[in-house]
Amino acid sequence: MQPPIAPFRQFVVKVASRCDLACDHCYVYEHADTSWRGRPVVMSDETAIRVANRIAEHADEHRLEAVHVVFHGGEPLLAGVDRLRRFARALRRAAEGVCALDLHIHTNGVMLSRAFCDMFTEENIRVGVSIDGDRAANDLHRLYANGRSSYDQVIRAISLLRDDYPHLYAGLLCTVDVRNDPVAVYEALVALRPPRVDFLLPHATWDHPPLRPAGRDTAYADWLITVHDRWRADGRPMQVRMFDSIILTALGGESQSESLGTRPSDLVVVETDGTYEQADSLKTAYDGAPETGLDAARHSLSEAARHPGFAARQSGLASLAGECRRCPLVRDCGGGLYAHRHRTGSGFANPSVYCADLFTLISHLTAAEQRTSAAPVHELPVATLDALASGSPSSADIAHLSAPQLSRARQAVRRAAAVIADRRSWSILVDAERASRAAVDDLLSHPYVRAWAVRCVATGPVLTAADAGHLAAVAVVAAVRTGLAVKVAVPAVGNLVHLPGLGRMRTGGQEHAEVEVHDRSFAVRVDGRWLSEDSPLWEPVRPIEVAGLRLLLDDVDPYRDCYGPPVGDRLTDEAAAAWSEVAGAALASLPADQRAAMRACLRVLTPLADTTAGASSRAAYGALALPPVTDPGTAARLLVEHFHRAQIGALLDLLDLTGGDADRERLLTDAYGLLAVADSLTQAEQDRLASAIGRIADGALPAPGRRFAVRLADAAADRNARAATAGRR
Repeated sequence: MQPPIAPFRQFVVKVASRCDLACDHCYVYEHADTSWRGRPVVMSDETAIRVANRIAEHADEHRLEAVHVVFHGGEPLLAGVDRLRRFARALRRAAEGVCALDLHIHTNGVMLSRAFCDMFTEENIRVGVSIDGDRAANDLHRLYANGRSSYDQVIRAISLLRDDYPHLYAGLLCTVDVRNDPVAVYEALVALRPPRVDFLLPHATWDHPPLRPAGRDTAYADWLITVHDRWRADGRPMQVRMFDSIILTALGGESQSESLGTRPSDLVVVETDGTYEQADSLKTAYDGAPETGLDAARHSLSEAARHPGFAARQSGLASLAGECRRCPLVRDCGGGLYAHRHRTGSGFANPSVYCADLFTLISHLTAAEQRTSAAPVHELPVATLDALASGSPSSADIAHLSAPQLSRARQAVRRAAAVIADRRSWSILVDAERASRAAVDDLLSHPYVRAWAVRCVATGPVLTAADAGHLAAVAVVAAVRTGLAVKVAVPAVGNLVHLPGLGRMRTGGQEHAEVEVHDRSFAVRVDGRWLSEDSPLWEPVRPIEVAGLRLLLDDVDPYRDCYGPPVGDRLTDEAAAAWSEVAGAALASLPADQRAAMRACLRVLTPLADTTAGASSRAAYGALALPPVTDPGTAARLLVEHFHRAQIGALLDLLDLTGGDADRERLLTDAYGLLAVADSLTQAEQDRLASAIGRIADGALPAPGRRFAVRLADAAADRNARAATAGRR
């Protein structure tokens, strides 16, 4: 039996092996490898069809949901409009019914025209362009063979994409030269409004080290840090793959780049003659370095994946030099780009020739991200603490508690994503946040999104597949809320795909379902059919609107089971209408100031199973659970009591009131909930309230706890006095 392999997911297809520029930093034509001289100038149709079939065969064998193909060169536009169209159609025909196809082309731009762009639109091919910054930076390397500048032609191409074909504009690639002004390069790139920029370190090895100004061992890190800090100060106006990858790995996720992190390489190059090669960057090491001796005519891609060269790049930490394995940043850096480790005599078993730069850059970016992602300090005014202790907080007082809860929810989701390390879903969340921070905040503050994240963080490395897969569902909803167009595979749990805050789709026996998001709507692929919210298989979360409150009746979210008492099953439409009517009448009966306080944070009501008690959960702030009651008065009392219990949980997240004493926290929560409904307590409940308050104050407490306990006792005494006076009357 053959050992398992890491399948290829990224395919760089060389459709042309010559270039119309003579860039002196090009790894294909200007470094050690000269294999391009013996290859066809362009790929033939026969070879293209064979390669397309091999890719589809590989995707089918390994059950890949999607493959990413980049037309490359040389300069791929030299293949011409018609040939590239035929190649694209060959790929789509082969992939149809097997996997999704993400098709790009990367070009120097000088030949780009409307004819190419019209064809790219028809064939859904996105375009990346190489440019090194402003005119001075670009002309340092990117010239025609006669020394003429290519800058004007490249700017014309990028302007065409940006202004007339923005749907094709994938981004820019910039090779770093430390002789260029980093701020000038950054500003020139930002002015072109790219959706994404890739900064590349110039290819170099220990035998042929990179240019370094005298005395500057970290010149490349210093250059990139200058760009990074300006990028952050500008609010991250575009994605930067190098920076995003470092930030992602700092959060525990996986890198988006083969040059960073320890994720196994999943990239293969196919040359114009159909031969399989390792990454082009190896051409900088020595002549023939990327060769495998395998080709599409005689070998499958799985055979190529077993080649020792690919295997060496898929063994993670084990393949790194001892110095790298001992480094505290090894999981972020991963030893740098494989080609940059080469030294004659020791091969690739060395740190990167950019080791010092990578250490400095990663350390700086990680520290900056930790400063940003740390939960902000939320101060609670003394007047708000006193108002809360009185048992009658205003909406403004509640807002002082709900704002920190959003911060805690964001932190919980970040930590969950770090445990799960789903690169694709996390990237969608990052993109969605760039599109609308407010929309993503609204999603992350959904009570059961936080309950899921808290569970993931608590479970850690023994996460269930359902818990790990739920990040994809959260990403789908983020895309819906922000208008991103994405396609994501979401696990089906109990034959259901759950989308938090929206509802769930029944899927039959599928383990995963593909969800496509477009124009703020979604469709789920079930048994080969695309089903939308109009489908009878869709079970939505139902709204409850009453007296200025807009809540959700959520009886479908898998993470609503966080209260202790069991939650109920999905209600029928008739039962849901009756339940909503009782809850609505209960809310409408409350005083206006009480409803205003609830409006500041309450978002979700969830039915419990057969019980008489209500419930709140510290992990699901903003949600309350009610039993199946039919009396609005009983429902109103339960709402008020457990709303106040939830506020004590939020306050304890913000302040230490009990010195960390769990029993006192329980007593405090119980007392505060009872105080909120003191006018309707039975004698037994009044005794329980008095006992709890006495036990809270019996012993040493932190200063805020002492203040709160005194005012809580005063509030209880005042209410008892009012009740006694009312009784005498």
